[in-house]
Amino acid sequence: MRRHHRSAALTTAALVGALLAAGCSSGSGGKQSETGGTDAAAGKATTPRMTVALVTHAAPGDTFWDLIRKGAQAAAAKDNIKLVYSSDPVAGNQANLVQNAIDQKVDGIALTAAKPDAMKAVVAKAKAAGIPVVGFNSGLDNWRELGMLEYFGQDENIAGQAFGERLNQQGAKHAVCVIQEQGQVALEARCAGLKKGFKGTTENLYVNGTDMPSVKSTLTAKLQKESTIDRVVTLGAPIAMTAVQSVKDAGSKAEVATFDLNKDLVGAIQGGDIQFAVDQQPYLQGYLAVDALWLYRTNGNVSGGGTAPVLTGPAFVTKDNVDSVAEFAKKGTR
Repeated sequence: MRRHHRSAALTTAALVGALLAAGCSSGSGGKQSETGGTDAAAGKATTPRMTVALVTHAAPGDTFWDLIRKGAQAAAAKDNIKLVYSSDPVAGNQANLVQNAIDQKVDGIALTAAKPDAMKAVVAKAKAAGIPVVGFNSGLDNWRELGMLEYFGQDENIAGQAFGERLNQQGAKHAVCVIQEQGQVALEARCAGLKKGFKGTTENLYVNGTDMPSVKSTLTAKLQKESTIDRVVTLGAPIAMTAVQSVKDAGSKAEVATFDLNKDLVGAIQGGDIQFAVDQQPYLQGYLAVDALWLYRTNGNVSGGGTAPVLTGPAFVTKDNVDSVAEFAKKGTR
């Protein structure tokens, strides 16, 4: 059954990619409810005003979520939606934010399920209240059992395998996969996929992603201790930029490649400090999640038929194609 779902998902993803063109872990994390949607796209729906809650596990300072919010705001502006954003990296607190949205009687909820067990009860409450829920970014293996209508994101295990295969092509032998939040399903799946696809040695290194000086010192010590490490694999753009400094401080010959993208990382790829990035297109995730709720409310549409996710990645950004992405990164949408 899983294989069938992936096949259907890839077909859907191909259609999305063909329509929207190819486009990668949080806006200002920890913030409570904020309204958005002032960056209007061309055209605007004349359907009745809706309110949609976007609830994520964003950590403070993680710029990845800025991209998701911009995509969500663009869809909200087009669809005549009042977008209310809230986030908390602590799973229980995130569940409370979803409960707040239910209490406010919103018309739809889009959420991330980085810790699926914490979302189970509150998603059930939303369904009982007649509020449709879609998932995005985290929780690909759990969205259907949680009772969500649709899911938009990247199959992180498949992306990790593709990452490992690229390292094989480069002749890498020893990779360290830096995980900035232990137990976060999407991050763990990336490193698990890497281990499956990479023929060399893979080991995980857990760091505190909210404390960059600690990330830097922990990784530097690791590289100094194990000189055979020739690839540092990071799971977020800010971690990747810190890893570049760790490699230099350790006097290591390791090269850095990463998941996810932002403006600074684009420059690092252009300059050769970062080998490549896997872009899961977060702007697209935010846009599709909000737009899907509008389509469901106004026309009963369900992407993937409610059985297959819509995949937004992986797309590899390398020195060969980074210039085509750079102009969008400058605008803050890639």
